[in-house]
Amino acid sequence: MGRLVPAVTRALDILELFLDGDGILSAPEITRKLGLPRTTVHELVTTLAARSYLVPVPEQPGRYRLGVRTYQLGSRYAEQLDLAAEGQQVARSVAETCDETVHVAILEGTDVIYIAKVDSTHAVRMVSAAGRRLPAHCTSVGKMLLASLPPDELDARLPGPGDEPLRAMTENSITSPEKLREALAEIRARGVAVERRESNPDVSCVAAPVRDGTGKVVAALSISVPMIRWSEERRAELEALAVGGAAELSARLGHRGAA
Repeated sequence: MGRLVPAVTRALDILELFLDGDGILSAPEITRKLGLPRTTVHELVTTLAARSYLVPVPEQPGRYRLGVRTYQLGSRYAEQLDLAAEGQQVARSVAETCDETVHVAILEGTDVIYIAKVDSTHAVRMVSAAGRRLPAHCTSVGKMLLASLPPDELDARLPGPGDEPLRAMTENSITSPEKLREALAEIRARGVAVERRESNPDVSCVAAPVRDGTGKVVAALSISVPMIRWSEERRAELEALAVGGAAELSARLGHRGAA
């Protein structure tokens, strides 16, 4: 683990004080409760107020309450909790239909994070876990999510000409940014992503996009199959199941109509 940053720790300690009592505090009260130097508290409170994490209470000069940015962070966290809970239910339904491992994942930077997972009942199945992080370009969910980004966001996340190759997880992983862009263009056109042994030499996957109420792609749902049960005929069947599952999850998140 990296070293904790004292200034960040102190700023978070200040914010957490507002969780107790009536949620209104002055700088002297914060100083007393945390035992910090008065100047340090003043600087931290001023910074937090400038970033809208704290706001002055109009009718109580010198006192503060939590600001809109804390509400926005909490709302985003709640949205992700809802996505994970709804995703787990839909993943279970899809897994019961195909008896293969089903994941729901979100994009963070150039990685995907699995937020829901339901296992196959087969003895031979993909081994993974919710919370696992993998390079997006090596997975069907990741490629689906990358393909859904606006061009400027995609450019910001992918290496440019002359940069280092992308990380490989297997000999089948795409390591060329140019080839990845070609693959993403095809995925964008088809609306479904396929991964053939790119993150695991024994597993292939298909994935479809999950949209929220605004139509934005916020996650992807995938079905992972060991190669002993994979075929191109099965791929078409699984793609249809993934698209259906993703559509159901999208509807639960408030999405209506065509993508």
